[in-house]
This record gives sequence, C-alpha cells and structure tokens, in this order.
Amino acid sequence: MKKIAVVLFMGLMAFSLQAQEKTAKIQFKAETVDYGLIEKGSDGVRVFEFTNTGEVPLIISKVSSSCGCTIPKKPEEPILPGKTGEIQVKYDTNRVGPIRKAITVISNADTPTKVLKIKGEVKAMDGK
Repeated sequence: MKKIAVVLFMGLMAFSLQAQEKTAKIQFKAETVDYGLIEKGSDGVRVFEFTNTGEVPLIISKVSSSCGCTIPKKPEEPILPGKTGEIQVKYDTNRVGPIRKAITVISNADTPTKVLKIKGEVKAMDGK
C-alpha cells in the first residue's frame, strides 16, 4: 500500500512540474485572410501577423500550403516573447476562380499545429 501511495505521489509531482513548464504561444491577428474579388494577375501577396504571447522564444519550424498555387514564407529567426512576426503568403493570381486554401503552421507553441486560411476570388476583368 505504501508503494502505491509513493508511486501516485511521484506521478502527481511529475504532472505538476510539467504543467508549470514555460511555453511559447502564438496569437494571430486574424486566422483568415480574405482577398475579396481581385483581378487576374494582380498582387497575390498577403500577410498573417502574429504575436508570441508566451514566455519563451517561438520557433516556427514549418509552414506549408494545401496547394502549389500558394507559397508561404515563414520567419527564419525565433520570435521573442511579446514580439510580433509575420507569415507571408503568395497566391498565384493568374488562376481564375475561387480561392479556398489552407496554410499549416508548425511551431513549438503550446498549440503546435495551427491552420490558417485564405479565401477570395480571382476574376478575369476588362475582357482579359
């Protein structure tokens, strides 16, 4: 019985120490960017702004898109606590039609995987 109590106590101690571990936290200004209605061949670059609201540097290890028509660019340096950063996304606006894409962000944040979205529509305007 004494051994069970000791094992339970050790387990609770390990859990409480783990719960107090400092983490990075990523807070996006917006998780969806709406291109709206844009003209074919127009500027397809948009930015997702975020802040590290955690207590340790935020390291974004990978950013990928659901399609080759969307090229994301991640920050190369760690984002210190309280500082802001951005993920740049470039959509190929030579593709006419609706825009509905997902960008997956992988980091050391308390929520390690975050999915961002872009939406809108590319129209061939002026008879192009």
